[in-house]
Parts: sequence; structure tokens; C-alpha cells
Amino acid sequence: MNRTQIVTITNMCMVYNGNQILVLDKVNDDWNGITFPGGHVEKDESFTDSVIREVFEETGLTVVSPQLCGVKDWINEDGSRYMVLFYKTNLFEGELKSSDEGKVLWVTLEDLSNQTLSLDFMDMLKVFMDDKLSEFYYYLQDGQWHYTLK
Repeated sequence: MNRTQIVTITNMCMVYNGNQILVLDKVNDDWNGITFPGGHVEKDESFTDSVIREVFEETGLTVVSPQLCGVKDWINEDGSRYMVLFYKTNLFEGELKSSDEGKVLWVTLEDLSNQTLSLDFMDMLKVFMDDKLSEFYYYLQDGQWHYTLK
């Protein structure tokens, strides 16, 4: 039995300050709306270094001590796996600035309902916020995508 699998690894980081969270209004033809900053882990890059780099590139902030708090993953049609490592931190420095990825802004949890959210954002947020959850897993059943929170 072959246990090796091709995996694409990415990250997202929930930066928070009191009751506010930092979000990115992503402008991408494939996936847009309010989400957390993040991106791909580069070859030979540590997971923590990648999330620090991605947050800086997209927000201008340097996060400190991001803590792994969950994962989102699914199996692609070609059998490869796609993973999104979820991090969070309230330790950061720098000046907030938007990037080509989209506008960054601070919002309260209550104000999220007034935003155009990315696909399944509120359910992803549950994994970031609930210490009893650690995985957001998509699976294909009868030709339709479903997900479960574990």
C-alpha cells in the first residue's frame, strides 16, 4: 500500500486585536470575498515562516508567535490533497496596508454579517474560534461537495 500523496500546503491566519479580526477582501476570479490573509507554503519553507511571510505580504503586518489552531483539507479529483493550515495570533507589529490580493480591514465578529464573505467563511471561523474543533474537511459524495467540522 502506497502511503505517499502529493500535497499542496497553504495557510491562513486570523490576526485579532480585542474583539476585532483582520480580514482580507480578496479579489480573485476563482475565490473572492472576505477571508483571512494567507497563501502557499513555498518549497523548503517552514510552515510558521510561510504564514509570517504571507501575512506580511498581504497586510504589511509582521505577526509574532502564530499558533496552529486547525486545518482545512480535501482530496482533489487527481488524488492529491490540498491543505490549509489555520493559524491565529494577537501579536503583531507594523503598519496596515492593502496589497494586490485585496483590501485589508479590521472588523468585529458582529459586523461580518454586513460583509460579502468567501465560501464557507463562517464555518471556517468556527475552527479558528472553538478549541474543540481542529479540522474542516471537504469530501465528495454522489458528485457533490460536502464538509464536516471535527
